[in-house]
Amino acid sequence: MKRILFALLAAGTFCVPAAEVKVDFDRAVGPVKPVNGVGQPPLVGKLANYPMFHYLKEAGIPYSRLHDVGGWLGGGLFVDIPVIFPDFDADENDPKNYRFAYTDSLLKALAKYDVEPFFRLGVTIENFVSLGYPPMNILPPKDFAKWGRICEHVIRHYTEGWADGFRMKITYWEIWNEPENHPEDERNPMFRGPFSEYIRLYGTVAPYLKAKFPHLKIGGYGHCGFYAGVGSDNVPAANSSPRTKYFVECSHKFLAAVRDNKWPLDFFSYHSYSAPTEAMRQVRFADEHLNQYGFTADKCERIFNEWLPYVRHENLGSALQAAGIAAELLALQNGPCDVACIYDARCGVGNYSPLFNPLTYKPHKAYYAFTAFNELRKRGTAVAVRTSGDKDLYVAAAKGEKDSAVMLANDSDREIPLTCDFQGRSVSSCRITDKDRTDASVPFPAKLPPRSFLVAILH
Repeated sequence: MKRILFALLAAGTFCVPAAEVKVDFDRAVGPVKPVNGVGQPPLVGKLANYPMFHYLKEAGIPYSRLHDVGGWLGGGLFVDIPVIFPDFDADENDPKNYRFAYTDSLLKALAKYDVEPFFRLGVTIENFVSLGYPPMNILPPKDFAKWGRICEHVIRHYTEGWADGFRMKITYWEIWNEPENHPEDERNPMFRGPFSEYIRLYGTVAPYLKAKFPHLKIGGYGHCGFYAGVGSDNVPAANSSPRTKYFVECSHKFLAAVRDNKWPLDFFSYHSYSAPTEAMRQVRFADEHLNQYGFTADKCERIFNEWLPYVRHENLGSALQAAGIAAELLALQNGPCDVACIYDARCGVGNYSPLFNPLTYKPHKAYYAFTAFNELRKRGTAVAVRTSGDKDLYVAAAKGEKDSAVMLANDSDREIPLTCDFQGRSVSSCRITDKDRTDASVPFPAKLPPRSFLVAILH
C-alpha cells in the first residue's frame, strides 16, 4: 500500500495542499535579533590585510566569537589567555608580560569591518588529549584570583586603553568554554579538572570582573548542550548517553551555585549541533531551565554561541546544509534566544566550516543564508508571521522605513507549495538558493524547492 501511495504522490495524482504564509506588517513583535553572529572569522593569507573579512561586513555579521581562533592551541598567536600572558608566574600588573600584538591585529581588523568581538576568556580546545596526548593549556589555572586579574588587564587593554591599548566596543566576556566537555577529567579536551573546580573558577572570576566592569556583560560558560534534556526524534531523553546527561547535570550544579552565591550571570551561553527542529527544542529547554533557577530573560541573556546543523564533511557547500542553516536562523529569530553565533566562519577543511570554500576562498551556499537574513536585520523591526500547513517551512519578516523583507526556508527534501498574504505589498525582488542556484534573482515562486531558502523585498 505504501508503495502505491508513494507512486501516486510522485506522479502528482494527489495534490499537496499549499502552506499558508500570512505576514502582518502592522504588528511589530520586536527587533530583528543578532542571531546571525559567527564563530572564529576566516583567517587566511597575510595578516596585514585579512582578505576575507569583507564577507563578514557584506553579510552584516554583528559578532565574531573568539574561541578556537587560529587552529590548534590558538595557533600560539591569538586570544587565548596563555597566549596573551604566556608566563603565568610573571607580574600581571606589568604590561611587558603581555603579548597583545597578534590579537590586537585581529581585533582591529574586525573593527574595520564593523564586527564586534565576542571575547572568550579561556583556551582553545585540545582534542587530542582523549588519545593520550598530554594537555598543554587546558589545566585549571593554578591561581584563580590571579587568572581573574590577568583577564582584568586584557579587558582594560581592549576597552580602556591600558598598555597602549584600545577603547573598543566589546560587550560580552565569556569565562571559559565547555568546561564539562567530558565526565572523565583525563578525556576532557577543554578543562582538565572536575567541574566543581570550574564552578569555583567562575565564582572567583565573575564577581571580580563584574565589580571592575559593571557596564560590561560577564557570563558563561559555553555549555556543551541540552541534548539529554529533550532527547531527539530518534532517542528519548531517558535513553540519552551518560555524557550528554552529564552536560545537563553540570548545568544544574552551575546555575544553583550562581543563584545561591548571588554571582553575576549577565548571560548564559550554550551549544547544539542538532538539526533545526531538535536544536530549537533545546533552545526552549534552555530558556525554561534558566527560568527554573530564577534567571529570567530580563535578568540573563540566552546566548546560543555554537550551532550548526547537518555536520558532515559531505554536506559542506550543499543546499541541504545551507537550507538547514537558513531555517535555524529564522527559528532563532522567532524563539527565546538573544544572540547566536554559528560555529563557525573559518575558511577551513574541517566539518565545522560551513560558510567558505578553502579551495577557492569563495562563499559556500550557506553564506547566502546570512546575506538573506541581513535583509531582515537592515529593516530592523520584526513583524508577526503566521504559517500553517507545513512544519518544515520557516518564515520571518521585517519592516523598515521604506520597504519590507520576508525570508523563507524549506528544510525538507520535497517542494512546498505556497499561498502568501503580504497585505497587498508587491515583491520588487527575490533571491533564492537551492540545489541548482546560489543567490539567484528570480520571480517569487509558487513553490519553494526542496532544501532551499529565499529572501524577498516588498514595497
